[in-house]
Amino acid sequence: MLIFKLLAELLDYPGEALVSDLREFVKSHGGSAPAVAALDPQRVFAATEHAAIAHFVDWMLGEDQTELEANYVKTFDMVPEHSLHLTHHLFGDDKNRGPALIDLSEFYKSYGLQHEEREIPDFLPMMLEFVSQLDVEEARVFLADAARIFQVLASNLESADSPYAALVRIIENHASLARLATA
Repeated sequence: MLIFKLLAELLDYPGEALVSDLREFVKSHGGSAPAVAALDPQRVFAATEHAAIAHFVDWMLGEDQTELEANYVKTFDMVPEHSLHLTHHLFGDDKNRGPALIDLSEFYKSYGLQHEEREIPDFLPMMLEFVSQLDVEEARVFLADAARIFQVLASNLESADSPYAALVRIIENHASLARLATA
């Protein structure tokens, strides 16, 4: 599901290479809306979600590169309540965070995903990269475990008027769909 891969990229640090690749991708599809739709041929995401992602892409491509990078750092690196390291929202810097990270790494390995040791496995873009390799139901079940974290993170980002909030709400929605299906 390439749409989750796109979300992973959009939530990662917006370096020049990423923005350049995104600009080319959008241009090759005649705009952000058709580009987003092309990554979701099964229409797993609703039209409103496609529109929100396309709006975010347009915002990102319209920003000055330096401002875009500064905004990302200010949003995610300077405010603990906005951390994209999801276990931080559960454990903070508590010693219990370590075993949770080890369990997540082992879970990835059970699917054949190896990540670089310097990368912390609870980093949301990494998790979305993993999810992009799963089928729809597996992806939603995996995300469901963090649904409450997505809700809190999205609310925190909304309180800060961050454009990233819309992306996290979309992820929360897909995590919630799995919870509703099992209720």
